[in-house]
Amino acid sequence: MSEAEGHDDRKTRDEFAEAVNMTAKELREWLDTDESKDVGQKPSGGGESTGHESGRHIVRILEKKQADYTADDYAHMRKVVGYVARHSAQRPKGDVEDTAWRHSLMNWGNDPLK
Repeated sequence: MSEAEGHDDRKTRDEFAEAVNMTAKELREWLDTDESKDVGQKPSGGGESTGHESGRHIVRILEKKQADYTADDYAHMRKVVGYVARHSAQRPKGDVEDTAWRHSLMNWGNDPLK
């Protein structure tokens, strides 16, 4: 499957597990908040942000058994790992508790205050 494409599924799962530090329940509850819906890049016509949509996919992945992961799931896991690494490196100075930076990361399953 994805190993034929040059990807190591175990490494992907490990990196995803390290990047995503919220449970499916925590993330699902977060995605229902106004703060979650207010951050992120949205399509020009409005609608759901890229990060919010990603969060819904992450919840589905977290609720699956590993044997049921699809190639799309693995591709999304790699996307999440990359996003969390890039966005974490842009941490603003000071208290980040109620910042768009933290809220955006949380949409991707990573609470930097954990």
